[in-house]
Amino acid sequence: MSEQQSSRDRILAAASRLFAERGYDATSTRAIAEAVGLNIATVAYHVGGKSDLYREVMREAHIAQRDSVEQALTTLPDTEATPEAARAGLHAFIDAYLSFCVAHPDVPALWMRRWLAEGEMLSELETEFTGPLVERVAGRVRALLESAHVTTDADLDLLVYTIVWTTHAFSRAGVVDPTGTRAQPTDHPTFERFRRHLHDLVDGALSLPVA
Repeated sequence: MSEQQSSRDRILAAASRLFAERGYDATSTRAIAEAVGLNIATVAYHVGGKSDLYREVMREAHIAQRDSVEQALTTLPDTEATPEAARAGLHAFIDAYLSFCVAHPDVPALWMRRWLAEGEMLSELETEFTGPLVERVAGRVRALLESAHVTTDADLDLLVYTIVWTTHAFSRAGVVDPTGTRAQPTDHPTFERFRRHLHDLVDGALSLPVA
């Protein structure tokens, strides 16, 4: 790896962490430069201004998320699925996406910051990244249900969003019990409890047969 590429990668890694922790508005180019031991001019040379850097961070987060989703979609049966096979495929898809979010918590954090209107002037990110990916997943689920002859009145777009919203929140916050103790998403029993809950959520929304 060249020194120039190494510097760029270090800048992007620091920017991703700071944007995830603080949001767009509270993260300055100076803070990013200080995090990697460079000056602002060097950061600008490698990645441009703050908005350029943010776009690149969000692009890389999207690519990681998109690749995970595309890989997870391969768990869905392609032809003449039974309701039972459709259910198993959807569970495997959910499991893969949940595992990705827990393993890469900065990606959910970056999108959650956008839900709070961080960097809202860069609305093209939703147009370019979020919308098409949700449409891709919802369309694939719709085709799977049709091939399995499963009829549903569920709003599949909102069901996909519901999985995204809850999974992103869980991957960042875990679960707080009645005593106020927070169980982290990486805690295995907590992870398994939430995973089963997502399965039940999808089964109930789509009226899928329970094995």
